[in-house]
Amino acid sequence: MAAKKESNYTVSAELDELSCELMGQALDLLAEGEDVNVLLAVADAAGNVASFEFADDGEEACLAGARNKVRSLVRSKGDADAGLETPHYYALCYEGAVADDEGTFADALIMEFGEKNEPAFSAFSLFEGRGTGDGFAWTDPAPAGEVDSLL
Repeated sequence: MAAKKESNYTVSAELDELSCELMGQALDLLAEGEDVNVLLAVADAAGNVASFEFADDGEEACLAGARNKVRSLVRSKGDADAGLETPHYYALCYEGAVADDEGTFADALIMEFGEKNEPAFSAFSLFEGRGTGDGFAWTDPAPAGEVDSLL
């Protein structure tokens, strides 16, 4: 999932692992035929990870809730109950669609991920065959651009 910016920033191994793990969990759900709600993983500098799922509202409200959760964890310097200190990395994942050059939409798993004091990025992986187990297919993540960091 390595992404680069013109400043030669390369996603750290820690952020890459966090985002790939989250994407892998989401792909497994899709292969089993499950819906992917908005999923969020947040890690501190020591590698402690807290995971959250947002599902009680529409997709936009859940996505806003996940982004607000990251900001809230930053303001509160973590979550002692979850064993999380000040967030240093985050990745969020949700189902969506991506249009090609002709305007045709394809199902996609969309990711946003960031690291403290670094740029944040989005990426997507196209998929087909939801619920077909071994018949489920997905593409390697493709970069979708830089996004505002939540950290």
